[in-house]
Amino acid sequence: MSAGVRSVLWGLLWLWQAVGALRLRHHGYEDMVRTLFKVQRECPFITRVYSIGRSVQNRHLYVLEISDNPGIHEPLEPEVKYVANMHGNEVLGRELLLALAQLLCEQHKLRDPRITSLLQGVRIHLLPSMNPDGYQLAAEQGYGKYLGGRGNARGVDLNRNFPDLHLIPLQADSRGGRNHHLPLADNWTEQVEPETLAVINWMKSYNFVLSANLHGGAVLANYPFDKASEPRARGSRRHPPSPTPDDKLFRQLAKVYSYAHGWMHQGSTCGEYFPDGITNGAQWYPISRGMQDFNYLHTNCLEITLELSCAKFPPARELPREWAANQEALLTYLEQVHRGIKGMILDENSNGIDEAVISVDGINHDMTSGLSGDYFRLLLPGQYTVTVSAKGYKSKTANVIVYPQEVTRVDFQLVPGIQALPTANLTEIPGNPQPSPQGLYPIPHRSRPQGL
Repeated sequence: MSAGVRSVLWGLLWLWQAVGALRLRHHGYEDMVRTLFKVQRECPFITRVYSIGRSVQNRHLYVLEISDNPGIHEPLEPEVKYVANMHGNEVLGRELLLALAQLLCEQHKLRDPRITSLLQGVRIHLLPSMNPDGYQLAAEQGYGKYLGGRGNARGVDLNRNFPDLHLIPLQADSRGGRNHHLPLADNWTEQVEPETLAVINWMKSYNFVLSANLHGGAVLANYPFDKASEPRARGSRRHPPSPTPDDKLFRQLAKVYSYAHGWMHQGSTCGEYFPDGITNGAQWYPISRGMQDFNYLHTNCLEITLELSCAKFPPARELPREWAANQEALLTYLEQVHRGIKGMILDENSNGIDEAVISVDGINHDMTSGLSGDYFRLLLPGQYTVTVSAKGYKSKTANVIVYPQEVTRVDFQLVPGIQALPTANLTEIPGNPQPSPQGLYPIPHRSRPQGL
């Protein structure tokens, strides 16, 4: 039995067990809002509904947070987000996130061990509709209008509306400048739509580690960069890929979703073929000012774009089948946040240091620590040399091992100064084990959610 068939059967079983009482259907704006608040009422201790802003037509952009301590960032607990309905006429993701919210609530009440472990270790944020105005137009026009409602109320494509930061890395490479958290223009708020502004401010307010943007019109997992780095060769049907420094990691994240999905990994849907059901965004078709590129260049967050159905606005009768195909993939992707390394960056008094820079040799893209001093760096299994630096402190370097089925915890304690230190002795940090004979410092964190 193939992995895809098993995924569908497992999805159908969960559908019957967990949301048998849920009639999957299309939700208008008011119905969607009622559903979010209904989940919050049914699971008040693990959920919170909040608004990140309003659309052009003054509709709230509501987010449902699901965590064991909603409203609170717990150090060493990563933040993950799902965004759907960015294009108003691509609606499947909206319904999948509403179903996912109800699944997590119901299974938590039933004390399902996998869901309990997930919610204890991850803070999940679900934005079912980034473009409620476009959805309203698409719903009014019906299934036949392919592009109706794609843009917002002003007709702007929100996935072409983020600040374009791609020129800055080229300048940074030539001048030895920063390769992460690239700055925005002073007037950037005047260049974006209200929905885009709300999402960017949301990204700035939470230290998101992992994300996916749910679309429709194809069935594949698309990873950055979306913007082409070089022109298409004459006679070639497609552009060359435009890889990020984390290309191998992004490819693996895309495969995780594709192979947990009912049939995405087969690669031959909607009239095109994509090996493993994944593609580099620019190689498929290049775009500028997209959201997944912005996530990577301006924040700590790694985001992929999920194209989930050939039909942009599938009939309601197809929703149960689509949910069965996607629910395991949605859960498995969330669990990918527990790979790589994480830890605390502390000063000599064991206070957290925020905005410390985490650099990994061989990957020209750094991450930074959060307000509490915690950091998260997604990595594939292997051996890495990691350096942490912060303004006013001496840098520290450690050699670490990343294992396939768990996150490795590596704490750093910095001392004041400006000169870099040699390779760190992690035994200086309370609670860390002695280094291995190979000079590596594996510190496995074994509260790993199952299912990977």
